[in-house]
Amino acid sequence: MDTAPAEAVGPLMRGVAVLRALSDADGRLSLGELVRATGLARSTVDRVVATLARMGHLRLDGSGATLAPRLMELANAYLGALRLPALLGPYAVQLAEELDESVSLAVPDRDGIRFVHQSTRRRAMSLTFRIGDLLPAERTAPGPLFAAHWSPPQWQDWREQRAADPAVAGFPAVPSGTDTGAGTNTGTDNNTGGTGTRAGFEQRVTRAVGGFEQRVAAARHAGWAVDDQLIEPGLIAVAVPVRDVAGAPVCAVSVVSHTSRHSAASLRAAVLPRLRETAAAMEAELRGAPAPTPSAPRALAAWTSASKQELGAEFVESLARGLTVLTAFGEGRAELSLSAVAEATGLARATARRALITLHHLGLVATEGRAFRLTPRVLSLGCPPLSRTTLPDIAAPHLAALVRTLHDSASLAVLDGDAIQYTARVATSRIMSVNITLGTRFPAYAASMGRVLLADLPAGERAARLGRMELRALTPRTLTSPAALAAALDEVAAQGYALVDEELEEGLRSIAVPVRGPDGRAVGAVNVAMHTTRRTVAECVAEVLPVLRGAAAAIEADLGVVGRFCRIPLS
Repeated sequence: MDTAPAEAVGPLMRGVAVLRALSDADGRLSLGELVRATGLARSTVDRVVATLARMGHLRLDGSGATLAPRLMELANAYLGALRLPALLGPYAVQLAEELDESVSLAVPDRDGIRFVHQSTRRRAMSLTFRIGDLLPAERTAPGPLFAAHWSPPQWQDWREQRAADPAVAGFPAVPSGTDTGAGTNTGTDNNTGGTGTRAGFEQRVTRAVGGFEQRVAAARHAGWAVDDQLIEPGLIAVAVPVRDVAGAPVCAVSVVSHTSRHSAASLRAAVLPRLRETAAAMEAELRGAPAPTPSAPRALAAWTSASKQELGAEFVESLARGLTVLTAFGEGRAELSLSAVAEATGLARATARRALITLHHLGLVATEGRAFRLTPRVLSLGCPPLSRTTLPDIAAPHLAALVRTLHDSASLAVLDGDAIQYTARVATSRIMSVNITLGTRFPAYAASMGRVLLADLPAGERAARLGRMELRALTPRTLTSPAALAAALDEVAAQGYALVDEELEEGLRSIAVPVRGPDGRAVGAVNVAMHTTRRTVAECVAEVLPVLRGAAAAIEADLGVVGRFCRIPLS
């Protein structure tokens, strides 16, 4: 990287280095590993991670640091300003369902391409990348489409980068063992029609780099490009550009498959017509989309000052303020002046200016005249690992906090047919405790979490489920009357929680509340379970319910941040 400007904010640069190191390591490193990855002193790393933890961007667990869901606010600022995932994502989802193949959207990012949307088909052989992953342009389908519009200086930069980094070490998303100097691997080689070897894969990659300019010329003429196992043996893709009114590509839409399903040629023949239709519909959507209503930024300058006063030297205020500048951008705020950034964040103009200078040096902000905008590189700050976060991942730390407060076991479950399935659990350390493992299934009608989830269903679906359920008595107290259960579910829906007292198992009392997604529907439920000797029913409602609701609200907040532009698996 070039020498930092004299006005650059050193702590901000060091904080970004820590976030990138964690992102490249799939979201978690020990503090010692962070020291080695960044080259920073241990005392500096300690202060940086303490500040980032205070901001909610990571969690400290013993000697390790883990990226936290709230960090996705930075990626959301870029993706919201970009608008492409919101406007074009539904078309990608529809195409993926129609073709039964994974579909992605990617944007150009210097000498590479970076994914901004993924619609993944879940199957045993699923080869897709994460939102925010960066790949070398010459080894992808979108790359030639973007390079067709490179200027001579951009081509020169690409040549210099590849000469300096032939193993593409600067692209951590490239699967390990697939650079040209790696060891052995196998895959289907469509160029030979048989089982490909490591040598065959390396030959394809070498040809891709050496023949990139020819591939770009062909893509410019044809209007489409193919990746025939250039990133990983077996992975193939076809891409077409999505253009703005001036004819320049704003993104590329790709269909990704595997050689067990298609050859590169058969994939192109099967999907290209429909892919072009989708790209045309996307272009029409972009032309007709109304101007967005600017979302309200979070002015965090006062919060950073208060945190500094509370924590003292352990809180690096200049780091916190610098990252706050990124959140000034968003939907309806794609380009901002210096004054607008200062106003949105509550920072002094001079402070905002130094932060923008630093962010520009780091490649996170670009300038056009007096306007600033975020670059795709913002997605390198934790987005790839966090975009694959599951609901159990999000819930786990909140369940742990719940157990520390209440000293009783806490769980997360989802509705699976007429049963609930436990997907996350934190047990308490008691001689007598509730012993349930992940994957355990219970009849929904007799469990507190099941009743919460059943109560949230639309009336017709709820009635249909109740009509087909076999309501067996699991204990003498189990509700087995359809009318009584229907009345109980109405009560649960009205009060927002369910308390089940010795209906699932004698001696077991539990209380549950829903976990709701952004659309307000329950995507799961959390509960606290205990032996009946621990608390009375009244004490459960008075003591446990408020804490339980607080945990559910915290899970929902994290779910809303991570799930704004990413699909969150429920298990």
